[in-house]
Amino acid sequence: MRRLKPKRESWGSRLGIIMAVAGSAVGLGNFLRFPVQAAGNGGGAFMIPYFVALLVLGIPLVWIEWALGRYGGGFEHGTAPGIFHSLLQKNRFVKYFGVIGIFGPFVIFIYYTFIESWTLGYSFYSLKGVLAQLHDQSSIQAFLKGYQGLEQNSFFSNIGPAYLFFIATFFLNIFVIYYGIRGGIEVLCKIALPVLFLFGIILAVRVLTLGAPDPARPDWNLVNGLGFLWNPDFSALKSAKVWLAAAGQIFFTLSVGIGVILTYASYLSRGDDVALSGLTAVSMNEFAEVILGGCIIIPAAFVFFGPVDVQAIAKQGAFDLGFVTMPLILGKIPLAAVLSFLWFALLFMAGVTSSVSLAQPAVAFLEDEFDISRKKAVGIFAVVSFVLCQPAIFFLSRGVVNELDFWGGTFCLVLFGTVETILFAWVFGMDRAWEEIHHGADIAVPRVYKFIIRYVTPVFLLVILGFWFYQEGLPTILLRGVAEADKPFIFWTRLGLVGFFVILSILVKLAWRRRQNNLEV
Repeated sequence: MRRLKPKRESWGSRLGIIMAVAGSAVGLGNFLRFPVQAAGNGGGAFMIPYFVALLVLGIPLVWIEWALGRYGGGFEHGTAPGIFHSLLQKNRFVKYFGVIGIFGPFVIFIYYTFIESWTLGYSFYSLKGVLAQLHDQSSIQAFLKGYQGLEQNSFFSNIGPAYLFFIATFFLNIFVIYYGIRGGIEVLCKIALPVLFLFGIILAVRVLTLGAPDPARPDWNLVNGLGFLWNPDFSALKSAKVWLAAAGQIFFTLSVGIGVILTYASYLSRGDDVALSGLTAVSMNEFAEVILGGCIIIPAAFVFFGPVDVQAIAKQGAFDLGFVTMPLILGKIPLAAVLSFLWFALLFMAGVTSSVSLAQPAVAFLEDEFDISRKKAVGIFAVVSFVLCQPAIFFLSRGVVNELDFWGGTFCLVLFGTVETILFAWVFGMDRAWEEIHHGADIAVPRVYKFIIRYVTPVFLLVILGFWFYQEGLPTILLRGVAEADKPFIFWTRLGLVGFFVILSILVKLAWRRRQNNLEV
């Protein structure tokens, strides 16, 4: 006698799903990547392509993923392969496009978790007062390199402390995922997100009250600092690179094109709203990014380092900005240890609400398609992901993380977003798609979005994919600028990614056969 399949989980409340999706979107990029993108791409003028991309790319993709996820969940599919198959059940190959929706978030998880653990470690060293005692850039950079295991110095003799914080972070993620959608992820996001916003508001208010702390340099004041970030340079709008940067930021900040929202929305019931709920999650993310993210690092850096140095700071990578520049800034403010803790605790909570969402598609795939209990599914995920995390940790300086980020966090996002938009608007059909978005909706989506989703969004995505591939994708694939010593590591990383993608494709095929056999029985 065949065992009855247990009932799929569901969210405990509407607030729970909104907080979970917002938690997935609010991540390290809101506070580190966005200020760099804005400052380096026209300041206030950057917000023009940013909001254009939000309106014609971000919000449509959010509605597409919420609607697709809820629709697929009605067929007991929680991941992209099954959801895509439910759209076009007579097509045997469409489900393989959905492999990207499991592959991408899993690849991001295996390097993101280690980076996330840095924020936990730095929170600890902030409370101990260690970071507050570092008063120059060279010492803070040495601390970071020692912590990452890139060099032995007076701060760290090996990667041991960082690895312990990684273990703690990894198992916190597994603990949350183990307790499921309602008992784990929803509870985490309901606690972490309000605390994150509270810490962000405290830090933003403190920065906004800095004034001009150096009487000898009255021009180094907050107003000019905000002006450096937000004064528009409209000439930047002539550059295609700025528009591509804005579209890329929207992808990163809303967590669209990954497959996570599809999985989260699959746990909705048929009558649950997706239109207003999706828009609410977007609004929470935009508050975190534009208001909080735009009011902390760059204005504070201007106040303490002036207009010349802040230009170099704005060109730094996100890691240096968050782990070198920000501790240096906070060290110049009273209660440095407390403020430093708030900063890194904020980043940690942003990180963990995102990383648990990255794990959920793989776990849901095992549960839904192979009838594996959540306990076993999480166990399998934990073992496989822990093993695959190790190259990102121990070969950090060899370009492995950049390679994983390229394929999982950039290429897959744009490609998957393009695929799901075309499937939703053209294969599923725009009339059915429009009806699906509005089923149970608490708001009427402006009718212009029917045209945008069908024509503007897919064209925008295809243009982005083409330009991005030419400007960044092709040079990366051809290993331009990669040191000879790092090429073997890149080769083996790519080979491993190809192998992993093939394995996932085989599992999707086995899952499809298994479901067909069950239907025949």
